Amino acid sequence: MPWSDERYPVSMSNLPPRVRHKAIEIANALLAAGRPEGQAIRIAIWSARRWGAAHTLRRLGAGRPEAR
Repeated sequence: MPWSDERYPVSMSNLPPRVRHKAIEIANALLAAGRPEGQAIRIAIWSARRWGAAHTLRRLGAGRPEAR
């Protein structure tokens, strides 16, 4: 069953809203690709957390070479 921002797995309830939205997108794509529901949820949460961490670092300017 595809999920939405209003209806999503309980295991996604503690994620920040932006990360949860990304996890829902990823989980829906994995389900469409034929992954089992439990596996799709676990992969989506892990991937969305990584995405959120990387996105935060980019916003803060981490990882950019300093201008000389």
